[in-house]
Amino acid sequence: MKPKVAIACQGGGSQTAFTAGVMKALFENKMQDHFDIVSLSGTSGGAICALLIWYALKKGENPVWKRLLDFWLDNSAQTYQERFFNDFVIRSLELTSKGIVPQYSVTPYSPLAQTWLASATQGLRSRFINLEELLQVHVDFSELATWGKQLEPPVLLIGACNILTGKLDKFNSRQEAIRIEHLLASACVPNIFPTVVIEEEGEKKAYWDGLFSDNPPIRSLYRQDFVGIENIPQEIWVIKINPTQTDKIPTDADDIADRRNELEGNVSLFQSLDQIEFLNYLFIKGAFKEEFLQEVGIKEPLKIPKSFPEDPDQTYHIPAIEMSPELAKSLNYENKLDRCPENINRLIADGEKQGKKFIQTRLQQMGIH
Repeated sequence: MKPKVAIACQGGGSQTAFTAGVMKALFENKMQDHFDIVSLSGTSGGAICALLIWYALKKGENPVWKRLLDFWLDNSAQTYQERFFNDFVIRSLELTSKGIVPQYSVTPYSPLAQTWLASATQGLRSRFINLEELLQVHVDFSELATWGKQLEPPVLLIGACNILTGKLDKFNSRQEAIRIEHLLASACVPNIFPTVVIEEEGEKKAYWDGLFSDNPPIRSLYRQDFVGIENIPQEIWVIKINPTQTDKIPTDADDIADRRNELEGNVSLFQSLDQIEFLNYLFIKGAFKEEFLQEVGIKEPLKIPKSFPEDPDQTYHIPAIEMSPELAKSLNYENKLDRCPENINRLIADGEKQGKKFIQTRLQQMGIH
């Protein structure tokens, strides 16, 4: 039987174009011939990538990755006006981060900000400045509404933060039809987009970006109440956007802001991986009764990030597919908003390179050449 795999996609704005390249490489290198994709999860830009792959898989499209690559082409600045607007915004943010230009605190609710945006975006494609419209071009959400709950794999989990309750919510394709509001909620950066409000059964729920939630959802991927006992994965692959390490202590204002954003983006991921690591340790030490493991659908340790010193032969780990060090070092926070074709294309190209390296190595470990 093919190993069951869950793929978790970390959020990171435009930098999640890297994820598109990774997905292209995984499917082009015949991942489906050797692995059973039982679930996909993501937050923010990672949620959008996971959705587009999930949608293509459900529709039986070939190549699976084309819809995702088409989205990123459409999302990039294509006209002279769009390039000018994009470059002006990115350059202004960089100058502000460096303290060269004064920083003004505005919100998407500010009449001044709304007036400026309306004026500055005249002549641009409406879907270039409207995420909701862009998503509707690439996903038929009315079709998803007719699908209803999807009990067959793969399962799609989208993370978002309910700012009224403080809870980390998941939108789950097994439990409800995926709606465009779920994607907008997961991608709602609060200083850019208005809070996404969803009313269900008379209850109002307000959401911000998945960065404040699980980034990406990991723990839900091995819980039968979320994915079903038949979809408990044997491996979880993380497509990781935020670098773990840095080779220098940040001292400039913009470097401090960049590093802070990276650490915030990783904190929930490392907490989830640490929890899996401890559960695996208990599993290996025989702490769980056999009938309990059968009840929750766990037959072996999940792959985790590192071995416990007490078990040197324990080889389980969660592989993370990450950007090349050269690319990661060249990026800053503003790049997460940069949609110029050069930025998008280099992210996709590096994703293809790292994704191909990952899947070929994984197949070699299985004795497949």
